Amino acid sequence: MQLHNIKKSSGITTKRRIGRGGKRGKTSGKGHKGQKSRAGHKIRPAERDMIKRLPKLRGHGKNRSRTVNPDKVAPSVVNISVLEVHFADGDRVSPKALVVKKLVNTLSGRVPKMKILGFGTLTKKLTIVECEVSKSAKEAIEKVGGKVL
Repeated sequence: MQLHNIKKSSGITTKRRIGRGGKRGKTSGKGHKGQKSRAGHKIRPAERDMIKRLPKLRGHGKNRSRTVNPDKVAPSVVNISVLEVHFADGDRVSPKALVVKKLVNTLSGRVPKMKILGFGTLTKKLTIVECEVSKSAKEAIEKVGGKVL
């Protein structure tokens, strides 16, 4: 047998179009009823359902991922009345010192950011280091002769 002897196994057949009456009309190979038999049927993917369950990214403007930061932790707060009780005259107040005296808890093993507020009275000279200080607290500390660094 050689190439010029090869013949097609069956005669030339034209593609039969479905849905055109005769033997290929009615359901057009789609079975009976149901979502899959309809025109333009699409099954909603499971991934879409998962995405729709996630909360929307809230915030403002085109940089909304930066405007609302869920990981940002507010500083721990201590009033000057607490410093008055737990620190001696001339002591240095830092976030680490506050953790050592157990006035503030660590956040997953880290020393938290601190803010000192001006509630209460202060009579001791204290040096405040590495802490945010409110306006009223700063005035009270400097009035007694302390420093905010």
